[in-house]
Order: sequence, then structure tokens, then C-alpha cells
Amino acid sequence: MDAAAMTASLTDRHRLEGSNVRGADLRGLHRPDQIPLEIPLEIPLHLVEPEGQLQVHTSPYRGSFSSVLSQAMRAAGLGSRVLISQFLKGGVCQGPEGRVQLCGGLDWMRPDVPACLCGPDDCASIDAVQAVWAVCRQHLLKGDLDQLVLDEIGLAIGFGFIEESALLSALEQRPGSMDVIITGPSIPDSVMEMADQVTELRRGI
Repeated sequence: MDAAAMTASLTDRHRLEGSNVRGADLRGLHRPDQIPLEIPLEIPLHLVEPEGQLQVHTSPYRGSFSSVLSQAMRAAGLGSRVLISQFLKGGVCQGPEGRVQLCGGLDWMRPDVPACLCGPDDCASIDAVQAVWAVCRQHLLKGDLDQLVLDEIGLAIGFGFIEESALLSALEQRPGSMDVIITGPSIPDSVMEMADQVTELRRGI
């Protein structure tokens, strides 16, 4: 091998090493003019579908989930379709027909009761809470939301306003792309077992 050929060989070798091809088998490599213009894709590309989660945020006391509500508002501000349903918060005589719309894609709904509920008071309160649940159940089955927040639904079940089996059935039938966030105390064990993530807040000593 003459000096010019040896120099060219060493230059090609250094170029390959500089491009992180160290230790590779150099046989079968092509010059740029020999690389085929069309390289067939042997493995088809598949888009990954979004996967929603069932999250539970619980604590031994009420009214402690402002971070969840802020997260829902932020998601709606970024274009997500979000519904926040507070099952036992009243005082604004709202109901499903009077839901408040915020941030474009955020709906906020409370039952049509004159004050916050602390127990099974009367049939009117039961009907008002069940009206809110009927809307939430419909969204769970249709899958037309990106995020659904069910605030204090555990207490609503404990008070006898909503059947635990009805909640479990709706959660099992929800589409995989919907995020469901359940907040409040007294979350049923059956729901805790279904959850992808459980966050528990505790009082400091």
C-alpha cells in the first residue's frame, strides 16, 4: 500500500471513530453515493393512546384539596375539558342546570341546596345530590371529558345519597383516556383498591 492510500485509509478510520462508530464492523459500509434513496420501514409505527388515571386524594377532614382544584383549573386553561362536581357543597342554589363555566373548558357544579350538607337531612337534599351524580355518571359512560373531579363523593355514599355499587360500575365502564380524581374523607375501600394513585393528607402534630 502506497503512502497516499495509507493516509486515506487512516483518515476514513478517524472519521468513523469521531462519529461514535467505534468498535463497529466496518464491512458492508457504503459511500454516500451508494446509499439507497428509499429505505423501507419494516416495523409499522403505532401511535400511543393517552391513558387516564383514577386518583384518590383523601384526608380525615373536609375542605383540604385546593391543590386538586387548582390543577383542574390549570388543565382547563390549557384546553382540557374538565368538570368539578362538589356533591355536598351548597349555598348557591346551583344544580346541574346552573353549573358555572370557567376557563373555557371548565364546568363547576354543586347541588341545588341552600347550605352545605353534613348528613342525610331530607329527600330534597338526596334528590339534589343524585341530580349531580346523574350528570357525572353520564360523562363517565360517554367519555366526553378529559378530567372529572368528584369532591366528597365518599361522604355522599356514607350519607346514603349515592350507591357505592353505582360508583364502582361507572368507574369500571369509563374510557381509559379519562382522568378521574376523587377527593374527600371516607373513600370506600373498594374505590381505594381500584385507584392508580392514592394521596393521603394528615394533620400535623
